[in-house]
This record gives sequence, C-alpha cells and structure tokens, in this order.
Amino acid sequence: MKLTIKDIQGTTQGELEIKFPVVEDGSGTQAVHQAVVAQRAAGRSGTACTKTMGEVAGSGKKPWRQKGTGRARAGSFASPLWRGGGVVFGPKPRSYRQKIGKTVRQVALRKALSERIKSGDVTVLKDWTMPTPKTKEFTKVLAALDVQGTVLFVVPALERNLALAARNLPGVEFITASTLNTYEMLRFDRIIITEGAFAQVEERLAKA
Repeated sequence: MKLTIKDIQGTTQGELEIKFPVVEDGSGTQAVHQAVVAQRAAGRSGTACTKTMGEVAGSGKKPWRQKGTGRARAGSFASPLWRGGGVVFGPKPRSYRQKIGKTVRQVALRKALSERIKSGDVTVLKDWTMPTPKTKEFTKVLAALDVQGTVLFVVPALERNLALAARNLPGVEFITASTLNTYEMLRFDRIIITEGAFAQVEERLAKA
C-alpha cells in the first residue's frame, strides 16, 4: 500500500511505501474497542466523594428518647434517612484506569491507522516549518490540502510557531508521533502526518 506525499501547496511530491503490517478487514476491532475505552477511562478524574454515616460531622447524641414521644425511633442525626446525613454506598475517590497489554495497543493503533488510510483520510505532508506564527499562512496550507472539518496534525515534535498559528482555529489539533494513540486517530475527520512523523509512527508499529 502506498500513500501520496504532498507539499504545503497541495502539489504531489511522490509516493510513500507503507512498511508496517496493515491489519486486514475483520481483525483488530476488539483491540480498538479496548484501547478507546481504556483511553477515555484514563481521562476520568475519579474524585467524586460522599460522606458515610460515620464521616458526617455532628454529635453522637440520640435525637430523642426511644419511647414515649410518638415519633419514629431515631438513633443518630447522621442517619442516611435524614437531610444532611450520611450516604449509603455513595461514590468514593477511585481510579478508572484500565490496563491493556502492549500487543493489544499496537494492534489497535495499526488497525485504526490502516482503516483511516483505506478510507482516504490520511495525508502525508512533506516536512516544513513556519518561520512566523501567522494563522493566515496556516489557513492557506489547510485550503491547499482541501481540509474540511476537524483535522489532526501528527508531527515529530511540537513547534512553537505551528502551535501559535493554529491555536485560534477550531477543530485543529497537534500531536507528536510518539504520543499518537488509537482514540486520537479516530476522533478527527482528517489526519495529516508529516514525513518525519510517519517514519516515527512506522518505527513504533514495527516493534509489535
């Protein structure tokens, strides 16, 4: 499988042979699901917290005597039945992280990248740097590459001028090749990878 290489003017500059093993149709779907669920679960803060009956501040005094008042029996102001009382089986701080194997992560990323390439959503861009952080110049590059909708730029390393030029554009995000993951691969309408970044991604996928 080959990918067309383009420059910032949208002109074809050659082809790139894909070296990593492409995942065939019907394989790797479960790995993608596990990777996406784990990625999203890791983003949960897990800080929800409620107080149990024993943690509610207040006196341990019995509200009223057991018999003779005509009211229902009550043993504590912290009762879960009372307003301001404790919570039964309420949430406590916890980690939602899910552990998945390295092989599963590799298969998931290969599967996601393979499907996006087959769908024509991936563009390989010749390496370039912006001399000045001009949003106007960056939008010209997007127009030349016929980018519509959201787009993920995969670069070898984050550059200040690129980040400044794109930060005011909605739906445009940057990520390095070393941190590219399955969830980000599926979240955007288009994926633009520079030549240098694609080589790094291939190196990662070749270590399966």
